[in-house]
Amino acid sequence: MFWLAACAASMAVGLSKGGLPVIGMLAVPVMALVMPPLTAAGLLLPVYVVSDLIGLIAYRRSFDRRVLAILIPATTIGVGLGWGLAAQVPEWLITGVIGVIGAVFALTLMTRRPSGGDPRPAGWGKGAFWGAITGFTSFVSHAGGPPYQVYVLPLGLAKVVFAGTTTILFAYVNAIKLVPYWALGRLSVGNLQIAAALAVPACLAVVAGVWLVRVLPERLYFRLVTWALLLISLRLVWTALPPFRG
Repeated sequence: MFWLAACAASMAVGLSKGGLPVIGMLAVPVMALVMPPLTAAGLLLPVYVVSDLIGLIAYRRSFDRRVLAILIPATTIGVGLGWGLAAQVPEWLITGVIGVIGAVFALTLMTRRPSGGDPRPAGWGKGAFWGAITGFTSFVSHAGGPPYQVYVLPLGLAKVVFAGTTTILFAYVNAIKLVPYWALGRLSVGNLQIAAALAVPACLAVVAGVWLVRVLPERLYFRLVTWALLLISLRLVWTALPPFRG
């Protein structure tokens, strides 16, 4: 059961790094079926980092510079806050809030104009706010996808630019999480050995994700992203409800 869940989780990570965002958020819940969530988050972080390297190669020329210029410093602050408040804020509360935000936003997108229109400038104010939340939630449980998409999806980026910007930003976020994760004891030699084995299916899934992004029609791609956001957000809300915690 452990290796079945671990391989499924690592493939979810790889697909997300290949350009199918929020799917990677399935990884920790899947691993939580066979181990404590915090342990699962620490085990999967090296898998995220290795998968990021493949994603960076694939999308090295496809990204929005302004979005990254806004979100990189904002997510850095968010990761720092996550490190400082990791022991004070209950993980279930953060999980529930992330789920509610993501679900409301996904439903709003479904009732408005289709995603993926002409690009428009990214705002610094909203970017600083949502970027900090993205960094914080990514640090706590690798759940930075919903707040990130709340900010980026309305910008109407082309699918490849959206995928590349997402991959590059979260590659940076995952890299800076390594030191605080180690300091908090979430990384261990044993975890690194398991992560090395899981990096193989994860890297293969990155390649598959890149291929899917290239072949999917743009409207279908963003429709799938929105539906994935909704379903995963509802799952997070469900997980945060008192009867299902612990």
